[in-house]
Amino acid sequence: MKFRDDLPTPALLLDLDAFESNVATMAAHLRVRGKAFRPHGKTHKCPEVARALITAGAVGCCAARLAEAEVFADHGIPGLLITTAVIGRDKIARAVALAKRAPDTMFCVDDEANVRELNAAAQAAGVRVLVAIDLYFGRTGVLPGTPALALARVIATLKHLTLVGLQSYDGDAAHTTPFDARKLRTDGSMAQAIETKALIERDGIACPMITGGSTGTYRFDSENPGMTELQPGSFVFMDIDYGRIGGPDGPEYRDFKNALTVVTTVVSRPPGFAIVDGGYKAFSTDRPFTPRPVDLPGVAYGWAGDEHGRLNLADSPRDLKVGDRLEFIPPHCDPTVNLYDAIYALRGDHVEAVWPIAARGKSQ
Repeated sequence: MKFRDDLPTPALLLDLDAFESNVATMAAHLRVRGKAFRPHGKTHKCPEVARALITAGAVGCCAARLAEAEVFADHGIPGLLITTAVIGRDKIARAVALAKRAPDTMFCVDDEANVRELNAAAQAAGVRVLVAIDLYFGRTGVLPGTPALALARVIATLKHLTLVGLQSYDGDAAHTTPFDARKLRTDGSMAQAIETKALIERDGIACPMITGGSTGTYRFDSENPGMTELQPGSFVFMDIDYGRIGGPDGPEYRDFKNALTVVTTVVSRPPGFAIVDGGYKAFSTDRPFTPRPVDLPGVAYGWAGDEHGRLNLADSPRDLKVGDRLEFIPPHCDPTVNLYDAIYALRGDHVEAVWPIAARGKSQ
């Protein structure tokens, strides 16, 4: 049996007790409110995490990319929803092949030409493909209301596509601050989705699903009677970014525990500083703040290149020496996970399992 201190660094660690608590908290919250649960796999890219969520009651798994969904399907994960449109002949052919072996897979669409190409490929393969209209809330999608209805009408004429509902994801709402402003933002976006669903159904077209929501908005979206399912992702791990969005009791978001850390080793000890073996290649760099050391208050991490980080020890509560190991909470969990081949799942200091990040790098 391996222990925490046996692992080569830098390494990605998962506190199983915190992870299981996060999963149970979200699953119970949604179950009580009668909402289906399709967590986003782009956060973890790991079939073992997806299986744990299915066991907790999830109806499936979202995937940001076709390649991610293919990996999840290879590992037997059901109920896949690909939240990015599949564009181009090669990807459409792969999408149809995926639909053939995993018929409950759903694909987001927002463009008439793409819809017609998808239908033609499905017809040639002799399969029926499930599609959800992606609504625009600042990133991808077709505008809610009449534009979405027009696309629904096109889909309704195509014999090899079935409209299953609306993808209604407002990415900016997830990190809107403060707490009350976040509620106003997501309530407004989801109201447009609900109105669009009603518009489509008044036209005689079935539109059963509205899927959306996030770790930051789940409290509000789960109380919305028009939402049928939620797709939060980061709650399983958490990170510095989500910790800063604020909650009902103040500026810190406390709903879920920090389960994910990166462990590093002090490899050099120049005067006043400690150099660890975790730099740009160990942590996400897409946020304006840096990794936060665990149990080392008052010590700031600074980037020191691809392979290294620098800790200013002027206000350190303890001395550090070469060989010491330090864990950090990452700024942003999703892109940090994508830097590693595996997650070391720990129960206390014992390595209980090593979970491959099988969809790492699958961005096509």
